[in-house]
Amino acid sequence: MAWVAQWRPMFEQVQPSFFEMCVALAFSYFAEQQVDVAVVEVGLGGRLDSTNIITPLVSLITNISFDHQSLLGNTLPLIAAEKAGIIKPGVPAIISQTQPEVQAVFEQKAATEQAPLLFADQHYQTTLEAQPAPDQEFQVLSVTHDGKPLLQHLELGLVGDYQQLNLPGVLAVLDELRRQGFVVPEAAVREGLRNVRQLTGFRGRWTILGRHPLVVCDTGHNEAGLRLVTAQLARLPRRQLHFVLGVVNDKDVSKMLGLLPTDATYYFCQASIPRALAAAELASLAAAVGLRGEVYGPVVTAVAAARAAAGPEDVIFIGGSTFVVAEIEGL
Repeated sequence: MAWVAQWRPMFEQVQPSFFEMCVALAFSYFAEQQVDVAVVEVGLGGRLDSTNIITPLVSLITNISFDHQSLLGNTLPLIAAEKAGIIKPGVPAIISQTQPEVQAVFEQKAATEQAPLLFADQHYQTTLEAQPAPDQEFQVLSVTHDGKPLLQHLELGLVGDYQQLNLPGVLAVLDELRRQGFVVPEAAVREGLRNVRQLTGFRGRWTILGRHPLVVCDTGHNEAGLRLVTAQLARLPRRQLHFVLGVVNDKDVSKMLGLLPTDATYYFCQASIPRALAAAELASLAAAVGLRGEVYGPVVTAVAAARAAAGPEDVIFIGGSTFVVAEIEGL
């Protein structure tokens, strides 16, 4: 299309990455459309990410875990320092989850930038009202603010356990925007959270793809995310767990594999990207920590094999990488 083509000479001269091209095109589109608010998510890290050229109304950082160590650093404080790079002079910064290992990193960066800092979980607390059924596509939460009831019977259309940790940060951002003059009524918050999938097209975060057998995918791909995902998987009633797994090659794969259930049958695959770890190599590393299965190569082949092998009382899980989930047919 002409709108994309106009940027081609610049892209050929600068030779940006695919993600950098997407960011440039998105920002151009937002400006032309005169959007009221843009929610911009960092691609990788923060300090050197191409999205970090903006000056936002508020910066939000979720929990810190080991991820992309080859690029971001081998310790949580080093990774947090890269994430803290989005904290801008005088711009309020919100941290979803207080983590003692990295709290000082954010405090020091915020002090340097004279940016107001808030740890959301110290003020907003979420409680699960009832455990959702395995195939239920929303969870019901109660939220308090500084110990006082804030939102009761809040329906959240994302059912991953980790969403209970993300929600305080979201609510804190909304309150900060209200302080800046935005009108965000409670009814809009409830509608947005209840219908987040339909309103945004958001996919891949504990998404239910089928029933009998129950088929679930999730893009969680770092240590913290996988711990919560595997704990949630362990609660699912099942006869057998079939685990379609692929990862990228810039992670500490052995540590990730050590978190996964040893009683599952694994279907090792690789996404169609240069960064994907070869399925055969992944299988070899998995065998070293007691995970057994077969090598299938393409994601679509591995998923088909898992579906063919699973009975109606089984569970199929697909994950390990955002790129694996992205290749699921019909997602």
